[in-house]
Amino acid sequence: MAIQMEVWGKYACFSRPEMKVERVSYDVMTPSAARGILEAVYWHPGLRWHIDRIHVINPIQFTNIRRNEVKSKISAQNVRSVMLGGNKPLYINTAEDIQQRAATVLRDVHYVIEAHFTMTERASAGDNPGKFQDIVKRRLSAGQCYHQPYFGCREFPVRFRQYEEGSCVSYYQNEPKHDLGYMLYDMDYSDPQDIQPMFFRAELRYGVLDLTDCEVVR
Repeated sequence: MAIQMEVWGKYACFSRPEMKVERVSYDVMTPSAARGILEAVYWHPGLRWHIDRIHVINPIQFTNIRRNEVKSKISAQNVRSVMLGGNKPLYINTAEDIQQRAATVLRDVHYVIEAHFTMTERASAGDNPGKFQDIVKRRLSAGQCYHQPYFGCREFPVRFRQYEEGSCVSYYQNEPKHDLGYMLYDMDYSDPQDIQPMFFRAELRYGVLDLTDCEVVR
C-alpha cells in the first residue's frame, strides 16, 4: 500500500560512515533514514516499510557547525559489574567526557518520501493493508508520531505532513542526472551476530532518487 509523506527541517545530518572523527553528511537523505521517519509516525510488528522514491525539493546546501558530543560511553562490563554487586560508575561525567566536534550538515532540507509496506508473519488475524493505510494517513493528517522523527541526529527534528499531490516542485526537476556516488542503503539484520551495511549507487534523475530497482552491494 502506497504512502506519500512530506518532510522538512532546518538542518539534517546523514553521516557518511567513512568519516571517522568529524560528521559529514551525505548530499541526500538515506533510505534507512526515511524508513526511520516513517516508523516514528507508525510502527507495527505486522508491517514492514519499503522506501520507493525520495523527491529532493530544495537545493542541496551544506553548512558547518560545532556540536558538543561525549567521547565515551558506559561499558557493558560496568553494567554487568553493578548487576553483580560491584561499584563501577553508571554515569558519564560530562565535565571530563564532553568535547566539541565540527560537523558538515545539510540546511533547509525538504523531501517527499514515497513508500509502501508489506505485511509480515507477525500480523494478527484482524490486520489488513487497508486498516494500516487508514491509520497511517490519519496519523499524518493529525501530525501524530510515537516519538519525534529526526534528520539523522536528534537535535535536527523533522516537520511532516501528508503529501498533497502537486504541492511540491523539485529544484532539480530539469536536471536529467545528478550522481551522488555510493550511499548507505540500510543495515542487513538477517544475522544478529554479524550485522552488515548495504550500499547502492545513488543518482538523482529529475530530482528523484528512485530506489525501486537499485542494485545493493555489501
